[in-house]
Amino acid sequence: MASASLVKLNASSSQWIGQKSFNQRHGSSPYLALPRVAFPIRAGAYTDELVQTAKSIASPGRGILAIDESNATCGKRLDSIGLDNTESNRQAYRQLLLTTPGLGEYISGAILFEETLYQSTTDGKKFVDCLREEKIVPGIKVDKGLVPLPGSNNESWCQGLDGLASRSAQYYEQGARFAKWRTVVSIPCGPSALAVKEAAWGLARYAAISQDNGLVPIVEPEILLDGDHPIERTLEVAEHVWSEVFYYLAQNNVVFEGILLKPSMVTPGAEHKEKASPETIAKSTLKMLKRRVPPAVPGIMFLSGGQSEAEATLNLNAMNQGPNPWHVSFSYARALQNSVLKTWQGRPENFEAAQKSLLVRAKANSLAQLGRYSAEGESDESQKGMFVKGYTY
Repeated sequence: MASASLVKLNASSSQWIGQKSFNQRHGSSPYLALPRVAFPIRAGAYTDELVQTAKSIASPGRGILAIDESNATCGKRLDSIGLDNTESNRQAYRQLLLTTPGLGEYISGAILFEETLYQSTTDGKKFVDCLREEKIVPGIKVDKGLVPLPGSNNESWCQGLDGLASRSAQYYEQGARFAKWRTVVSIPCGPSALAVKEAAWGLARYAAISQDNGLVPIVEPEILLDGDHPIERTLEVAEHVWSEVFYYLAQNNVVFEGILLKPSMVTPGAEHKEKASPETIAKSTLKMLKRRVPPAVPGIMFLSGGQSEAEATLNLNAMNQGPNPWHVSFSYARALQNSVLKTWQGRPENFEAAQKSLLVRAKANSLAQLGRYSAEGESDESQKGMFVKGYTY
């Protein structure tokens, strides 16, 4: 086992938005100097493998295809093209995506739902093996979804820690090498100190458990697009949330070199009267990341969060116009799949055309990761926003 390294952090996490820190004693000054402590980062049996997996996913010109929608959410997508939500239809759609020839040129990892991890093609070939042949790392969604958080401002918390260690070991045995846990923060709801702490602590416990079982954790506190707030407010909340997340990651001895982040881009609320340019979004997002994310983290894999396909790609491209301390890339679901679904329409004769549509979007985002994307020639469909208020997976 490798020797432990030390990360020094202030014993108090950053100030809660709109409230006092839980660490501040009643009547004490928030400006008093607090003692500094050192947290050991314990390297486990999987550390070298975790670091290598994270580096492989965060490789130049490649990003993540997220197809980890629950069966209910996948059913909504199938319903949009007139298909019933059956296992065979879900399998057919996922087979279309995961057997696309040449996908590995642009995609380095694929996040799967549990059902998909254990599924095979109609010819009996495991989906995991289809991915490996393209040098795509299989991943798995491990959280159990959002539920109301008692005592909060109508906010949510993410469940799934119970039994996570044993499930993670089983997923590793099945071929998964990274994991995803999505929790959310709502700006219109506050966010409350309770919700931010719950999100950060849950992510940290999940990350530690994942690493202990050989899975690279994707850390995803999604700051929802819902609201009419300006971009400055999003930046304020994002900086706060990520400071809490890294505080608790360190407390839980998570190896930063063996994680990936899946943040929201720093944008105005979806209902804000003024739309921000890609350059403005890139500037605010990179400012937040440079203030909060250690360079030890190998990859930042952005979620699209309801942006149009073209918007998500343009914004990513703007962030890659200069050097960054980390691999800045994508982990898109709707922003890679929307055109594919509409091309396929559930018809066998459209199968190859739909796969080509996936390659078009994957290549566009690959170029954006390299800072070489141009929106010239983008279809009208790719520019349609996909924001859904209160969206759930």
